[in-house]
Amino acid sequence: MKVLLLGGTGEARRLAEVLAAEHDVVSSLAGRTGDARLPVGEVRQGGFGGVEGLTAWLAEHGVEAVVDATHPFAATMTAHAVAATSALDLPLLVLRRPGWREQPGDTWHWAGDAAAAATRLPELGQRVFLTIGRQGLAAFADTGLWTLARCVDPPDPLPTWCELLLDRGPYVLAAELELLQSRRIDVLVTKNSGGDMTAAKLTAARDLGIPVVLIERPPLPPGIAVAETTDEVRAWLAQ
Repeated sequence: MKVLLLGGTGEARRLAEVLAAEHDVVSSLAGRTGDARLPVGEVRQGGFGGVEGLTAWLAEHGVEAVVDATHPFAATMTAHAVAATSALDLPLLVLRRPGWREQPGDTWHWAGDAAAAATRLPELGQRVFLTIGRQGLAAFADTGLWTLARCVDPPDPLPTWCELLLDRGPYVLAAELELLQSRRIDVLVTKNSGGDMTAAKLTAARDLGIPVVLIERPPLPPGIAVAETTDEVRAWLAQ
């Protein structure tokens, strides 16, 4: 089966490796992250040009099924995948890692988006650690709070209102504890991305009694098939 795998996540890389032995898989990467870790097999990098471009590409390359394993916050790409597969009557499956769940000792505050998260900060702390990636940073520019922002790639333009830390996960607990303590962080802001690669910051915040503002995931379009594991994807494709 010819499968388009919309990737860019660790789950997508692992899925590409598994599916390569069973199907003709093309992994698609948006190309937003420099020096991206490439999956095994055929890889396509760059955007499609919106819904029309994606629809044309699927038809031209004889794709028989699409698996969306993009980041849980890549709502635009998911919406494009829904529209394109609907136009061609192709099956679509969304692979989503489970979100994080609050544990005993956590102090979590939920926000619908970055702007809402920014409004919560003055009541929670004075020294902020942002781990939301480079997109959405502008929403925090006017809080007046000391801010450390960690990103994989530098934002463009570079922010002048915060200290920028360029680093790529996975992150370990000891390093996250040292970072929070050395920078005297008293409130953490992150997206509810889920997964193990970046979860250590939540454990560190719990251990240090630091409140966390979590930005909620955008909802998936209704009626979409969803899987949480590689085995579920394999079973779906086998059908």
